[in-house]
Amino acid sequence: MATLLINHFDLFGVRQVALYLAGKPYTYLEFRTPLFYRYVRHPLYVGWLIAFWATPTMTGAHLLFAVLTSAYMLTAIRWEEHDLIIVHGSKYQDYQKRVPKLIPSLAPYRSPDEQIWRVPSSAA
Repeated sequence: MATLLINHFDLFGVRQVALYLAGKPYTYLEFRTPLFYRYVRHPLYVGWLIAFWATPTMTGAHLLFAVLTSAYMLTAIRWEEHDLIIVHGSKYQDYQKRVPKLIPSLAPYRSPDEQIWRVPSSAA
C-alpha cells in the first residue's frame, strides 16, 4: 500500500532512464509526506521488517535471512537519509526531527508550510 503513495517510475529507475534517453537532465521530485509517511519515515521498510520477522516457524535459515536483510535495510536507511538531506535540505531535516524512523507515531506530521485552522474558543 505504501508504494502506491510514491512515484513508481522514479522508484524503479524508469523515469531516470526515460529522461536520459530523451536527453533531459534528471530533476528531483518535490518532498512530500502522503498518508503513512506522516507517521513513520520509512513505511516500506517497516512493512518488509514485519514480513521478514513475522513467521509462524523461525528456522535457522529464515533467522539468518531476517537478520541479514534487516541489517541491510538499516544500513540502506542511513544512505538514503543522507541523500535526502542533500537533495531536500532543511525540509527533510525538520521531517527527521518530527517523525520517527521505524516505529510509527500516533500524531501525524504536518510540515511548517501546512496551515492548521483553529477555531478560536469563545470567551464566556
